[in-house]
Amino acid sequence: MKASAVTDKFAAAFNDVVVRQSAEPSWLSALRQQSFSRFQEIGFPSVVEEEWKYTNVAAIAKGEFSPVTHVNGAAIARQDLDAWTYAEAPVRFVFVNGIFRQDLSAQGEAQAGVVALTLENAAGDDRFADSIRQTFARRAESDNGFVALNNALFAGGLFLRIERNVASNYPIHLLFVAEAVTGKAPASSPRVIIQAQANSAATIIESYSSSGAASYLTNAVIDFEVEDSARIQHFKVQRESANGFHIAATRANLGPKAKYETTTINLGGAISRHDIDVVMDHEGAECAVDGLYMVEGNQHTDTHSVIDHRQPHCTSRQLYKGILDGKSRAVFNGKVFVRHGAQQTDAQQTNKNLLLSNDAQIDTKPQLEIYADDVKCTHGAAIGQLEEDELFYLESRGINPALAKNMLTYGFAEEVIERISIESIKRELDSVVLNRLSQGAGVSGLEVLK
Repeated sequence: MKASAVTDKFAAAFNDVVVRQSAEPSWLSALRQQSFSRFQEIGFPSVVEEEWKYTNVAAIAKGEFSPVTHVNGAAIARQDLDAWTYAEAPVRFVFVNGIFRQDLSAQGEAQAGVVALTLENAAGDDRFADSIRQTFARRAESDNGFVALNNALFAGGLFLRIERNVASNYPIHLLFVAEAVTGKAPASSPRVIIQAQANSAATIIESYSSSGAASYLTNAVIDFEVEDSARIQHFKVQRESANGFHIAATRANLGPKAKYETTTINLGGAISRHDIDVVMDHEGAECAVDGLYMVEGNQHTDTHSVIDHRQPHCTSRQLYKGILDGKSRAVFNGKVFVRHGAQQTDAQQTNKNLLLSNDAQIDTKPQLEIYADDVKCTHGAAIGQLEEDELFYLESRGINPALAKNMLTYGFAEEVIERISIESIKRELDSVVLNRLSQGAGVSGLEVLK
């Protein structure tokens, strides 16, 4: 959708950002201008593009969204956040409509070796500027209009660095909350850069929620730089409102022997899309990219992943599962590249989907592109419904048919949920999955567990 009317409505917001960020480094100002020009050129993606063939974002392009470029009267208070926090993560960085809010955040006990700055301040700091500039440069030429728009409009971003040889004491929680402001539908541009220096370790929780049911757009970009032998665990929980739109791009660049493990849970949003890219350009890197999407009604969720093996002796594992009900639709497109010379690559990719309704639809396309001859690579996809024999077995032992269906469906999801090491996230997801499954069946979530 390259109509000027679509891009013009963001021009005022871009000009406001330029004025408010006038003190930022000249290279960052130039990148903003370059990115907005790129957005004006390409606009939002359309279904004529192969990567967006099954995800129509016309509702976003035509929506009357008001881009948020600064704190503008959001009324949320610290106590309002309790429902979205996790007991294991006393270190919490809160964003309201994409803007980092120091007053709502909680850094717990100060820990030496963990640096947290606004992204704008870090970009102007000689200690961090070069590495931040390199991270932005990787995004500068993106063909994704949403990424270009985020490059241009982000404000109040966050920079995190785990210093060399430091292991963070607690999980670090990035909490993103959408809140309507004076009746407008906000469009937020969260931006975070996380650097894990050599031999460091950290667990990152990234979660999205809404304080109401109004329409809004979240357009998030998160970048991980995982250096030599560093280890990152990353959990993303997307629980936007039923009227929210969630577009996200995550990228992880892995150094030698670095390890990146991520699990994404997609539950909310009218339309949600997650692009995740992992680049292994050094020997010995490892990644595990897992996820669960669970949609119903008219929800639409889309996952596009690219795992890029550029050097020898790297390992990747990917397991995504989907549960679809009602008239919902899901898209999974997973690509694994094995470049020339990337010998001894070990890559596995699996996508499994469970359709609970005859009207639900899944488009799945796992891909392998291999340009090396000494590799071990597998991929596969499966789509199905609950097995009648399994249902009959449970029912023959006196289990209510609705409960039997819920038990089998929960068991399908549990394989991904059990991989999450944060107990409070697991309990939250258990509750969400069980309660959603029991709606309209006359069966409580507790009954499923008995």
